[in-house]
Amino acid sequence: MSYHYLIRVQIISLVDYELKPCIGCGGCYNRDRCVNDDEFNSIYNILGKSDALFVISAHYAPIPSKLAMLLEKIEQLAFLKRFNDESYRAPLFGKPAGIIGHGGGTAEIHKYYREPVINTIWNALAYPVEMNVIGIDEEQPRGITFPVKTVSKTADSIFPVQEYDWNDIETRLDPLVNKVVEELQKK
Repeated sequence: MSYHYLIRVQIISLVDYELKPCIGCGGCYNRDRCVNDDEFNSIYNILGKSDALFVISAHYAPIPSKLAMLLEKIEQLAFLKRFNDESYRAPLFGKPAGIIGHGGGTAEIHKYYREPVINTIWNALAYPVEMNVIGIDEEQPRGITFPVKTVSKTADSIFPVQEYDWNDIETRLDPLVNKVVEELQKK
């Protein structure tokens, strides 16, 4: 069953931000923000106001460094407060989240992206942030992956050219989006 809703979406492309790694200073504890990273604070403010979150990540040993920095700070903010006050709930507590992973491989190997991509992100969002991470079935309980259609080389670049099957991607994403929307409707 497919649902169609008018949903406002804001895409946050981490490539556009100059995030700084967490230095473990603890300055965030009393301020509920990173004292050293205004770029992170801008993103965290947007996430805190959202109704749901979709994290889309390529497989980059295992996830892109900026995503790792973002997740580390989100976790740190939630952990320090919760460790010192068990009744504390982070701004992202209970919000539905969908995790989507992809990589430069074809359909035969995309399932191997679940462990390094999906489970890494799930671990950051599920504990101690306690987001409601949505899966679609027993095979993909923590998020979904999709492959590229083809990967090829060009003479003028060292980077691979990836072609996607957008109809296949929509088919794979539809169940996850519908489940996240269903969670929102329960509230």
